Amino acid sequence: MSSQKALEIVDKVLGYVDKDALTDTDKKEIVQDSIDNYNTYINPGWLKYRKSVSTNAAFVEWEDHDSYFTDVYGEEFIDCLGGFGIYTFGHRNPEILRHVEAQLNRQALHSQELLDPLRGYLAKALSEITPGDLSYCFFTNGGAEAVEMALKLARIASGGRWFVSAVGGFHGKSMGAISVGGKATYRVPYLPMVQQVTHVTYGDADDLRRTLSKLQAVGESVAAVILEPIQGEAGVIVPPAGYLTEVRKICDEFGVFLILDEIQTGMGRTGSYFRCLSENVTPDIMTYGKAFGGGIMPITGIIARPKLWVEPLKENPWLLGSPTFGGNPLACSAALGAIQYMVKHDVPKLCREKGEFLIGGLKKLAAEYPTVIQEVRGAGLMIGVEFYKSEYGYSVAKALFARRVMTAGTLNNSKTIRFEPAAVTSYEDFKKVLRFMDEALADTKKEFGI
Repeated sequence: MSSQKALEIVDKVLGYVDKDALTDTDKKEIVQDSIDNYNTYINPGWLKYRKSVSTNAAFVEWEDHDSYFTDVYGEEFIDCLGGFGIYTFGHRNPEILRHVEAQLNRQALHSQELLDPLRGYLAKALSEITPGDLSYCFFTNGGAEAVEMALKLARIASGGRWFVSAVGGFHGKSMGAISVGGKATYRVPYLPMVQQVTHVTYGDADDLRRTLSKLQAVGESVAAVILEPIQGEAGVIVPPAGYLTEVRKICDEFGVFLILDEIQTGMGRTGSYFRCLSENVTPDIMTYGKAFGGGIMPITGIIARPKLWVEPLKENPWLLGSPTFGGNPLACSAALGAIQYMVKHDVPKLCREKGEFLIGGLKKLAAEYPTVIQEVRGAGLMIGVEFYKSEYGYSVAKALFARRVMTAGTLNNSKTIRFEPAAVTSYEDFKKVLRFMDEALADTKKEFGI
């Protein structure tokens, strides 16, 4: 333990941060330090994972703007991964950033005790772009935390105990969120988890009806059904048309709350403000996040129907949770700026139109490489390209990375690679991406002798 060494470390790195431009020596040191620090102080597995996308794990991000990020050496990448859905409005969108800077110069955090006006204004604005009577908000910091609040709210408001979720679903990695997750990889190490959770086949409304019927028949009380409107980490799985409508009908039939996890599908990415609006479905609780902070600040949360805000929650406003930084002024300013930008520039329309262009181009390539690509699917700018083998996906992702295009698989698997670019990405860049994708597919076909 040495406070002097700690001071030397922070003096060094803040010197980099404060510089207008890095020297060649600075760049070399930052790259080497990053490798050493990840191996020694974070997790050496991280660099192993990075090699799944690039043979060189030492790319160190340093700057970003619009639809691009740049490494310390000035190499610019077209970002088609979008931080797994964060950058719908681009990197450091200037129209959003200026509001955050203004708020930072006034007040960053708050006392926790007095009224914070931005939180109230944000909740009011959010209620206007979400369906039905969704109105009561609770702001958090990360997606899993928002899901935890949704699960807790469903239990306290319903008195029920069981949750029904879907195989393949992903809702975060905290204990409650991972309990309703639908992937063994992330559940098994922590078993047993939150009890009274069962899973149904995603996209099969009849399976949901049968499951709820059996639970009720044996006297079990169900708090909620939790689903993603489009499954993201499962590989961008789009359910059949009418599925959400039928799920809503079934939940009403059995008197069960419906939680829709819109953390990745919301804020215009799939072609509507939130995906549930594509079928005019109002959930009882909806989670949001990712792009909600405008690609600048972390902010997530839930919005619920008034009937769920039962007396115990009114008597003790902190009963549901009390995240220290949830809904702080700086984060709220970013979310307010994101909503303003989304509405003024009709971001859902941009995502629909640019998504049609990109999906159309990818489907043409799938027809040209039918032994490599199994399927192209998605909605708006939430797109998945599924390959016949995971190795093909890794190969294509690496080849795209070599051409300075960032994509990635879904969590630790590249059988499906995702495209979640910013809505501000130009058509010219999308044409480049498709050209590079063609080249990457040709490389993969040659590499595996397909």
